[in-house]
Amino acid sequence: MKINQRKELLRFLAEDVGKGDITSSLLPKKIITARIIAKQNGILAGVKCAKEIFCLKGCKVRVLKLDGSEIRSTQIVLEISGYAKSVLTCERTALNLLTRMSGIATQTNNLVEKIRKVNSKSHIFATRKTAPGLRFFDKEAVKIGGGQKHRMSLDEMVMIKDNHLAVGSITNLINKAKKKYKKIEIEVENQNDAILAAREGATIIMLDNFSPKDITKTIARLKKLGLRNKVLLEASGGINSKNIQAFAKTGVDMISVGEITNSVKGIDFSLEVS
Repeated sequence: MKINQRKELLRFLAEDVGKGDITSSLLPKKIITARIIAKQNGILAGVKCAKEIFCLKGCKVRVLKLDGSEIRSTQIVLEISGYAKSVLTCERTALNLLTRMSGIATQTNNLVEKIRKVNSKSHIFATRKTAPGLRFFDKEAVKIGGGQKHRMSLDEMVMIKDNHLAVGSITNLINKAKKKYKKIEIEVENQNDAILAAREGATIIMLDNFSPKDITKTIARLKKLGLRNKVLLEASGGINSKNIQAFAKTGVDMISVGEITNSVKGIDFSLEVS
């Protein structure tokens, strides 16, 4: 999935500005300096995007903290100078994106740190449960926070899910996919289907709503049959900060967590004119 980031940021600005920022138009044509300040601790994400938003309106920007940095409350992350109208027109769009992306990066990083304490081989993956129109930015924030993006769009990889299996069988769909694609993921809901998918040549098997205990049993069975090393295993469904370590301990390769992008807890920032 390729996007034109500049075009998307212009779209965000246009959505907020409408026909024009009538309040800021009342201001004198005066150069001002402003700072964006963190109001919470967290992991910074979206600073490059925020900079570009201001630059689109002719402002000059100095980045003081880079994406991926740990930030503390009261730290300055950006300094902006430009005409008052330009700076204030961009304010909310830039802050909203910083807030959302930093929230995603922070949540992701917290989960990554929990996993590292029990299993260095499992990795966090984002899902497609993202806000429409924001997927690129949501998933970029996951990457900044230490996670991985998984597929960005439906054309990137075959992923056979439960509703596909309501129409076609595991065997038929995998065999048909293998004729055109090398990477095939399939969602299964029980151990027998996991074994069948591995035997048929799936490359990734998503263990959907399996408990950690069920995952452990399934992995043991796959090992006994000589199939474990032929597939990547993904845990998915109901995974959060409270139970993620239990899933990591099972030895799965991938852990997908929808809440890092569909239940975002933003990191607050403010813009202050000096």
